[in-house]
Amino acid sequence: MVAIPPSNTATVQITWPLLPDDFVLPDDPVENQDHPPLASALTDPLATKSELIENALIVSNFALCARINDHTICKAPDWMYVRPVIPSLKSRRSYTPHKEGAVPLIVMEFISETDGGEYSMESDPSIGKWFFYERVMKIPYYVIFKPEKAKLEVYHLDGQLYRKQKPDANGRYPIEGLNLYLGIWEGKHLLRTGNWLRWWDQSGKCLPWQEERAIQAEEKAFQAVEKAAEAQLRAEKLAERLRELGIDPDQID
Repeated sequence: MVAIPPSNTATVQITWPLLPDDFVLPDDPVENQDHPPLASALTDPLATKSELIENALIVSNFALCARINDHTICKAPDWMYVRPVIPSLKSRRSYTPHKEGAVPLIVMEFISETDGGEYSMESDPSIGKWFFYERVMKIPYYVIFKPEKAKLEVYHLDGQLYRKQKPDANGRYPIEGLNLYLGIWEGKHLLRTGNWLRWWDQSGKCLPWQEERAIQAEEKAFQAVEKAAEAQLRAEKLAERLRELGIDPDQID
């Protein structure tokens, strides 16, 4: 995405009060049935990285809030990662940076062919998501994914502006703060066949989903059983050979 900033962006005053309990959040519907599995596919593999999920908030379609020019503004990224956050005894229904923890490290939007209206850099009072993430929240990474076209755009905050990043030789983008790479994977998962976003570690290994981890665990257990059976067979053959030599293997310490 190439965003053209407005020639005269309005000055905004930003504060960070907690969202009142009686504040009515807009009940925005999920855009399409692909969004929940796409978000889940990003969250699931992080379960293998305890250092990334401790004191973290990893959510989708969740209100991210700030007070701008005396107006409470909430945007709901399709996927968001924040760490650290202050532990809460209550179930969260929104998140306000600086009051409840750090600024999100990364937010993502999954865009269909008919969407895109909120991704302009509009000034107050019509504050678009781009402006909100870049100028208000100052979120380090903003990701826009168009699964139907297998198009991934990663923007990194450089000073006060987002700069479009270039992928590495594998077509993946390094995400500092996670020590992971983000890229596109095509295949079937969660009864959906298509393009997905996935994580890769520094060694180039793709972080597995839950069902893949289960398969890996089964394979590991099967290999352990095979190894034990092979060891038992070798022991039996050795005992038989010793008996042929007139040696009782049970008498050997």
